[in-house]
Amino acid sequence: QVQLQESGPGQVRPSQTLSLTCTVSGGSITAKSYGWSWVRQPPGKELEWMGVIVDDGTIYIDPDLESRTSISRDTSKNQFTLQLTSVTPEDTAVYHCARLYLTVANSSWFVAFSEGFFEYDHWGQGTQVTVSS
Repeated sequence: QVQLQESGPGQVRPSQTLSLTCTVSGGSITAKSYGWSWVRQPPGKELEWMGVIVDDGTIYIDPDLESRTSISRDTSKNQFTLQLTSVTPEDTAVYHCARLYLTVANSSWFVAFSEGFFEYDHWGQGTQVTVSS
């Protein structure tokens, strides 16, 4: 059974960098046709997709967050990380890591994200991050 667990600070000061790690068990983050994503939910708002690192290490990030967001992975630890720079109180949210998979065999990831050929199948429980001084 695949399990994902987020870890990181619960509070970050404005203008600092938020760093979160997702530790995966029960499945490899390099397994073909899977991607490992970060999704957040600000209070009172809908889920917001932030970005993903897919099986071959390619990274896709939401254009609105691209200037402040980086995603990386450590295959030796089966972990992937999120860094969000210059945080503001608007970045206060519950942050989730989640696994997604291709629903159309042999689709490229670019096409999959453009056409919606993917689904989520495993989520971490989420971690609350509050940006406050």
